[in-house]
Amino acid sequence: MARIDYYDDPNAPAINSVVPSVTVAVRDNAGRLLLIHKIDNGYWALPGGGHDPGERITDTAVREVREETGIGVRITGLVGTYTDPRHVMAYDDGEVRQQFSLCFRAVPLGRSEMPQPDGTETKAASWVEPADVPGLWIHPSMRLRISHALDELRTEPHLG
Repeated sequence: MARIDYYDDPNAPAINSVVPSVTVAVRDNAGRLLLIHKIDNGYWALPGGGHDPGERITDTAVREVREETGIGVRITGLVGTYTDPRHVMAYDDGEVRQQFSLCFRAVPLGRSEMPQPDGTETKAASWVEPADVPGLWIHPSMRLRISHALDELRTEPHLG
């Protein structure tokens, strides 16, 4: 399903939905970050997706990383909460969502697993050096989460 992201745009359509979702900042032993290249909007992003009924939110995080990249992970903490009503996502079926996402920290279960895109939601999945992140096409709200995840001095999760 196609998606258009709006951020602080007065022309964004009116919100008609809020869906709890997750993103996951997975870092390997070398400090690289696991990123996906999304099919629906063309942005690079942290893996993640919508929370399903009957799941623990951390199970959602583990499931989404595995589905989108093939990588098994262990959740290690919370980067923050992201509920900015200025970030609006419009889908081609008429749904217009307000951002509502928890971003978790995680580590891969395997030593040298190579990420694999799922071909449905992700057209690429890669371990990315933090120094290479600024050159990628990333939505501003996702860039904020990545910045918070890479901030080694941050001890408290972002709340907002």
